[in-house]
Amino acid sequence: MATARPEFALRPVLPADTPLLAEIFRASVEELTGDDYSEAQQEAWMTAAADEAAFGKRVTDALALVVTLNGTPVGFVTLTGGETIDLLYVHPGVAGMGAGAMLVDAIEKLAGARGAKTLVVDASDNARNFFEKRGYVAQRRNTVLRGDEWLANTTMEKALAGKVAT
Repeated sequence: MATARPEFALRPVLPADTPLLAEIFRASVEELTGDDYSEAQQEAWMTAAADEAAFGKRVTDALALVVTLNGTPVGFVTLTGGETIDLLYVHPGVAGMGAGAMLVDAIEKLAGARGAKTLVVDASDNARNFFEKRGYVAQRRNTVLRGDEWLANTTMEKALAGKVAT
């Protein structure tokens, strides 16, 4: 017998969400990237949420959505500059259950309604396949320095429905 998919809901980010979103970020990096990054690389990546006030400002200064399960945040996405998905993280306990897809679908619709022709994301190696399945196309490989560690990602773009990328 097939298990029913959880019923997720979307809402805007609230300032009070910051500690839980920082925890989701850290748990996602730690538990979902072990095949692609060393422990030192993961720790360097997780420092982005070490200062929760700065992390909260980064989230709340962007167009941000939270996905909830039974009223509790389990993931979030941010859009900066109108065309860049800056952060997309889901708790490992709900990974692969549709929360991430729900967030991306919603942010694409919001970006398109605001006039964006394309969306850009710098996807980690483990997120690249997720974005490819949603029509994002790899543009270039990048390395970024976090602490003393180099992390690889791929800049990906997607033309939004009804829009032509220029």
